[in-house]
Amino acid sequence: MTLPGCSTAPQVSDYRADLPLLDLRTYFNGKLKAHGMFSDRSGKVLRRFVVDMNCRWEGNNGVLDEQFVYADGTRERRIWRMTHLGEGRYTGRADDVVGEARGTVAGNAFQWQYTLKLPVDGRVWEVDFDDWMFLIDERIMLNRAVMSKFGIRLGEVQLAFTRGA
Repeated sequence: MTLPGCSTAPQVSDYRADLPLLDLRTYFNGKLKAHGMFSDRSGKVLRRFVVDMNCRWEGNNGVLDEQFVYADGTRERRIWRMTHLGEGRYTGRADDVVGEARGTVAGNAFQWQYTLKLPVDGRVWEVDFDDWMFLIDERIMLNRAVMSKFGIRLGEVQLAFTRGA
């Protein structure tokens, strides 16, 4: 019997037996499209967006070039430079990421954490992301990222990636 409130947060290793197996170097290779939204802590959707991605890997080093277009017409670009360290471990850097993102793949899941410089109302906030991706099949991956500051949940980003789009 499990008591509510006594459970622990999921770990990426919880998904090690789940299929299909995720290989970021295979999935994030070529052109992809993602559709997403940001909702605040109450669940109200504040922004919707589409992302066109052009990704490539050379050995253990990858580049994920993301072109965002928001529903209000605003555009944004993020270029991730990722490194596969072996044993399902990855690191990533981008111009608007503080330091280095670190993550792990197990089974069909990828979890990584990073701090993003987020412009809000003329100021830049450093916001922590706990980012989870789950491979559904060879074309579709779902992404859920919880944003927080000082341990306080600010909101959530949800995306659906499609390969070959």
